[in-house]
Amino acid sequence: MCGHCGCSGDKARLSTPGSEIHRHLHHEGDSLRLQQALLAGNDELARQNRDWLTAHGITCINLMGTPGAGKTRLLEATFAHASRQAGWPPMAVLEGDQHTQNDARRIQACGGRVVQINTGTGCHLDAHMIQAGLATLAAPDGALVLVENVGNLVCPALFDLGEQHRVAMMAVTDGDDKPEKYPHLFAGCGLVIINKADLLPYLKVDLDSIKSALRRLNPHVQILVLSAQSGEGLNAWYDWLLSTRP
Repeated sequence: MCGHCGCSGDKARLSTPGSEIHRHLHHEGDSLRLQQALLAGNDELARQNRDWLTAHGITCINLMGTPGAGKTRLLEATFAHASRQAGWPPMAVLEGDQHTQNDARRIQACGGRVVQINTGTGCHLDAHMIQAGLATLAAPDGALVLVENVGNLVCPALFDLGEQHRVAMMAVTDGDDKPEKYPHLFAGCGLVIINKADLLPYLKVDLDSIKSALRRLNPHVQILVLSAQSGEGLNAWYDWLLSTRP
C-alpha cells in the first residue's frame, strides 16, 4: 500500500510486445514509519537510476499531468518531428498506466522504442518500476527517455524516479484552478505545459490567472502554451527538449 495515497497496487507489469515482467513493488502497512521507509527506499533507488542515466549520457524526463491532458499525443507529435530531423537524439518511452497497452501501441505506431508499465491499482510510478523498465527498454547511450507517468496530479509528485527533469502538463479544459489545488506537483516542475490551446476560443479560461498561479508557486518556472493536436507552439517544446541534452 502506498503510504501517502493508500493505493494497494502490489504488482506492476512491464511489457513490450510479446513480453511480460511481474514484480512486487509495494508493502502493506500505513504507519508513518513504513511511509518513511517507503520514500527512503525509493529515494535510494532513484539515486541509483540517476547515476546510471548519467553514466550512459541518457536524459530522462518525467512527464506528469492530468488524465486526458494530451501527454501521449504530445509524445506522438514529438516522435513525428524527430523522424524528420537529422541529428535528433534517439528517443524511447516508458509508459505508465494502471491497465492496457493502449498508449504503448500508439508510441510503437510512431516507430518509437517503448515499454508499458502497468501499475494495477497503483496510482503512480516509482523508482523500482523505472529501474526495471530501463533494463527492459535498453535505450542506447545518449538517448532521450521520456516517462509518461500515470495520469494523476497527486502521487506522482511524491516519488523521485531518478529523472533529471520534471514536466507538468495540464489542458485548458482542466480549468483555471489546478495549480492552486495541486501545488506540490506544479511547484516541483521546471516546465509546465498548458495544452489544447486551440480550444481557447471556445472556453471561458483565464490563461493569465493560470500563469500567475504557477509563478507564485515557482517564480522560475517555464510555461509553454501549445496544442499537441494542431501543432501550435510545439517548436518551443522541441527546443526545450534539446536544451536538456548534456
